[in-house]
Amino acid sequence: MSRSAEIMLDPFSDVVSLLGTRSVRGTSLEASGRWALSFDGRARLKFVAMTRGRCWLVLPGGRTEPMEEGDVFLLSDTRYTVSSHPDVEPTDGMDLYAAPGHDAVRLGEGRDTAMVGGGSAFANGCAPFVLDALPPFLRIDRTSPAAAAIARTLLSLQAEIRNADVGSSLVAERLAEILVVEAVRAFVAAGSKDTIGWISALSDPRLAKAIGLMHGEVARRWTAPMLAREVGMSRSAFTQRFTRRVGRPPMDYLTLWRMVLARRKLSSGSSVAAVAEEVGYGSQSAFTQAYKRTMGRTPRSAD
Repeated sequence: MSRSAEIMLDPFSDVVSLLGTRSVRGTSLEASGRWALSFDGRARLKFVAMTRGRCWLVLPGGRTEPMEEGDVFLLSDTRYTVSSHPDVEPTDGMDLYAAPGHDAVRLGEGRDTAMVGGGSAFANGCAPFVLDALPPFLRIDRTSPAAAAIARTLLSLQAEIRNADVGSSLVAERLAEILVVEAVRAFVAAGSKDTIGWISALSDPRLAKAIGLMHGEVARRWTAPMLAREVGMSRSAFTQRFTRRVGRPPMDYLTLWRMVLARRKLSSGSSVAAVAEEVGYGSQSAFTQAYKRTMGRTPRSAD
């Protein structure tokens, strides 16, 4: 691939493909009457689509969100409760889905409310790079194209998991990637300048190009002035804008991405020396110091 093609790679697609996104078990819930189920936070992205009726989502701190048919919401590593009303005392929803094969739960005799859920997890140790750049809760408006696309994909994911046909595992993995991308598209499209993180910064064309350059040529000896020139900004304006939107200076971001990528490669069996060269370090000792400083462990302890 040419350099010009490489730097045009979509940064988020790059991350999703490199960090080993995989499907998390699909589930469904039908409920009527008074009910409430609580769930623990997990280091993954959780998707829920309301397919019938309405309910309430209760988040930490007492924040409540009404949910109606057609709504889709995305949760990262946060506790939450779904209920017929916020004042209902919840039971542990994790227990209801704990046993293998218990993917569908029904509460009460009627079918007033129905929802389907699914999720995407990442390779061990890689999730924070994505989850820290997303809000713990994201509602995707029921009138948006993204909501309909996610709801359809969730139903397809549920069918693949339930039927276990030939190739289902591979299809489920691809559907998990689609779910991540659709939700993030909606998040980026919202374009809130108050949200900090590399994913929200992709709504800024110049910052998106800079991030794409770093991902496309991760081993290149980038500097802030070089990146600023590439995106047509002064060094100071670029650094200030990047830091404000991403939450860290450009070179800090590059180091973090290099170390996340290195951890993935190390966990796949690559040698420390080979990984050091692949992510742009001229010496193994310099790479080891950077890795330990960023990841809090030595490269040899990567899982």
